[in-house]
Amino acid sequence: MISFFPSRPVALELFGFAIHWYGLMYLLAFLLALFLLPRLQKERGLHLSREDWASVVSVTVLGVIIGGRLGYVLFYEPAYYSIRPLQILMVWKGGMSSHGGFLGVAIGLFYFSWRKGLDVRRLADVIAVPVAIGLAFGRFGNFINMELYGNPTDLPWGIAIPGVEGLRHPTQIYAVLKDLLIAGLCYGHLRAARPYHPGRTFALFLMLYGLLRFLLEYFRAQEYPLIDFVFFQLSRGQLLTLPIFLAGVLLWRWMGMGPASDKS
Repeated sequence: MISFFPSRPVALELFGFAIHWYGLMYLLAFLLALFLLPRLQKERGLHLSREDWASVVSVTVLGVIIGGRLGYVLFYEPAYYSIRPLQILMVWKGGMSSHGGFLGVAIGLFYFSWRKGLDVRRLADVIAVPVAIGLAFGRFGNFINMELYGNPTDLPWGIAIPGVEGLRHPTQIYAVLKDLLIAGLCYGHLRAARPYHPGRTFALFLMLYGLLRFLLEYFRAQEYPLIDFVFFQLSRGQLLTLPIFLAGVLLWRWMGMGPASDKS
């Protein structure tokens, strides 16, 4: 039996198997990456086949799923999963961390580059744009599910969340706009920077994501207690985002020390 939109999180139920909106958003993101990557690679002098790019996307998918899940387990709910280890495998019940996903993707890209003898800096530059767009798709899935919403607001674009009091900042939509802005700026840098330093487009992605995600956390309703950090109180998301921003700054400086290239 086929049932369309049986609940808010579920887009389709096929013979008892639920296909969630969140999963559909990621599927669309991966398909878009397969379309974009062969077209963007010329900006960094890469000449991979469609089969190679399919392997890159497959590695990225595994990195997002494994890294995102383990990141959520370790960063957000270690006590809960320490006594329920089998539930770590139940990814369909929710619980993913974008920070863990970044680590998973990075490990996957290093592995693929090592196997193929590629310059990982050029590969990272090329994937920055589809990764940012993929993040936007994922946040739109959060909007459909009415999760990761914001603090109370009286602004005219506040949204009502089922079962939650008052209007809330649509932080999911803020995040979609954030990620699309990052994709646009990274695309502009990927194409316009001539001569370029390989790795700097990816460094720009890290800096933009780190800064904008940090600011967005001020509008998001926090599920976990704030953490004392020096003279400030930070959300868990902000604390985990700081290393991403700092990595981008260091990578930008480090990549700028090498020789520039105009290979395309």
